[in-house]
Amino acid sequence: MLAFIPACMPVLAAEPSAVNLCSPVQIHRSPVSIEVHCGSEELWDMRINGSGEYRFAPALIPLASGLVSAALRDVHQETNPESREFIVAGHLKASPDLTLRLVFQVTTGSPVVRFRYELQSSDDHSRQAFGRSPLEYFSLSAGQFTRGREVQLANFQGLTHSYNLTETDFSAVELGSRSSILGPILALTDGQHSLVLAYEHGSTVPEEYLRYSVHDTRIHLSAAKGNVYPGQPIDAAHPWRSVWFEAGAVAGPIDALASVFRKFVLNDMAPQSETRKPLVFYNTWNYQERQKWFAHRDYLDSINLDRALKEIEVAHQIGIDVYVLDTGWYRTTGDWQVSPDRFPDGLQQIRRKLESYGMRLGLWFGPTSAALSSRVVRDHPEWRASWNGKVGDPSPVWGTERSHQMCMVSAYSHAFAQKVIEVARATGATYFKWDAVGQHACNDPHHDHGTEANTSEERDESYAFQMIGRMAEAAAEISDAIPGAIVDMDVTESGRAFGLGFLASGKFFLVNNGPYRFDYDLPMDKEKDNWNLFFYPGQARTWITRTPLALDKWIPSTLLLTHYFPDDPANLQELNIASMILGQDGIWGDLTAISPEGLRTIAGLISRYKRVRNDMASADPVVTGVVSSSPEVHEKIATNGRGAVVLFATVPGTYEYTTQHTVSSEHWSSNETTIRTLGNGHAHLTAEFTEPGARIIFFGIGN
Repeated sequence: MLAFIPACMPVLAAEPSAVNLCSPVQIHRSPVSIEVHCGSEELWDMRINGSGEYRFAPALIPLASGLVSAALRDVHQETNPESREFIVAGHLKASPDLTLRLVFQVTTGSPVVRFRYELQSSDDHSRQAFGRSPLEYFSLSAGQFTRGREVQLANFQGLTHSYNLTETDFSAVELGSRSSILGPILALTDGQHSLVLAYEHGSTVPEEYLRYSVHDTRIHLSAAKGNVYPGQPIDAAHPWRSVWFEAGAVAGPIDALASVFRKFVLNDMAPQSETRKPLVFYNTWNYQERQKWFAHRDYLDSINLDRALKEIEVAHQIGIDVYVLDTGWYRTTGDWQVSPDRFPDGLQQIRRKLESYGMRLGLWFGPTSAALSSRVVRDHPEWRASWNGKVGDPSPVWGTERSHQMCMVSAYSHAFAQKVIEVARATGATYFKWDAVGQHACNDPHHDHGTEANTSEERDESYAFQMIGRMAEAAAEISDAIPGAIVDMDVTESGRAFGLGFLASGKFFLVNNGPYRFDYDLPMDKEKDNWNLFFYPGQARTWITRTPLALDKWIPSTLLLTHYFPDDPANLQELNIASMILGQDGIWGDLTAISPEGLRTIAGLISRYKRVRNDMASADPVVTGVVSSSPEVHEKIATNGRGAVVLFATVPGTYEYTTQHTVSSEHWSSNETTIRTLGNGHAHLTAEFTEPGARIIFFGIGN
């Protein structure tokens, strides 16, 4: 049993007397049953076949008039029971002029429920506002659980200069004694059944925007800061929507939850499936960097039509699916028109060549940047970000015109989405890399994150909280308008709102080059020296970029784009492609410098990978050894026996491994690997390394 700490009970606004004569609304989609209730003690409950019943108490909503319970009257269902999304609505018993909608997304076969709240006036004339009391989203009984695990996704590690997974297990006493648990994922178990709770936001360590706590024999999820601001209106024109939450359960231990939750994120979380496809990407940025640091030229010198057409020819040969032009394809930020100097035909030759090869075009954007001469700055200077009443000085964006920073939590976010749609239709682009969007950028009192009645701190916190939601809404707007669209948010620096909050609309660009020289306290001249520490071909960079694959336990690695180098010789190419196929799926570098033999090596490996990549994307990771150890083994075998095992070694020698999953009898392996099929359907592998490198064994394909 959990040990609990006492809590102060909130003082709730008095409920008006009313007879509550409604029946509960029931939702069934195997293995989940949901029932939404009238009354004050329980708002809804979730039953999962063989995995228990969990009862959620009403939210506690801080209105200006006082803290009210979200207990409902007049409960009814508003949606077609055959749809994936169910909406159940009712009037607040304590404030009947407000309607609360519970939005549930339930997928047949999944024990994970996605849900959120929507609150608005019951008619066009009433108006309410949020107050200053704490907002509690839900609570449920936790007395039966004996252990818990906090799963942090947004712990930025200086060692790798990347976000990585942090799992912390708690005993009953430890869990009950903590005043705050960040998450965003919290798993609880009684030894036989396990429950997972999660919220979709980017609460980067140590900043808390939402928090779990355990007290009064219950687990609570509450707002920590920024979720709403005092005076925020609630009326017909300003409905309030919470972030999305998840709840699910399995019969089994916490590790079984990780598999179920990972499958949910891969298959059921996003309305559009394009972001979940394990496509292979090429991006021009590393070659632009090589031109800067190796050839001492400008970043933009190599971003032009002639170079792009040559790269596309090679990209097609090796099996690239998406060709991405990084910064410099445009003339100015804000207008995002194709540069007539670098691409005189507006990317039309590139578009035709890519389409002829069945490839896609991708483009880089800085969502919060708009040039001084751009139309959006001229027409809407009020959308510029400001801090303490001052608009920041404009600065150049990668060698293009000086630009202002724009506020994403204003009408600008919709205008930006529409501009991306306009560019996509003109160029044929379907992939969009969004860069340089931090959580703290604006405390202007005239946008959508607070007014002059709020403190500058409240406006800043509201911006920081809302920013990731506005990014997700813009990405969803683009995906609805452009078939096959994929939006990728760059989270290669700290403070980039990494978490679950964007993954229903897009994916993440996870690692650039890893740590900088100054991260490792190495002396350098920042004005003259290349600050990228793991910028050079070799095995060390792959150690850095493989480390965040630990996230694949809960978040599918196909959502965590990271690029590997294609440089000769062949053993180095095999090392990089072996790393890439574990799900990060990116290549960048100097494609035109690859030797004919190198092209054949890379093309052969990627061609084989594509035959099992969907199986590998679906497979839970099995990892033996730590990154850079000998051996370091990654097993990605699906339930059908198809997939791959990759062995890495930094010390020459002979290494053995037996698969944890049964495997297909068909297989292909790189050189110096022996495969022996065991009687139980598993495979025993023996790999010889005469030098540091990798060995790939594909199952489900033959030679």
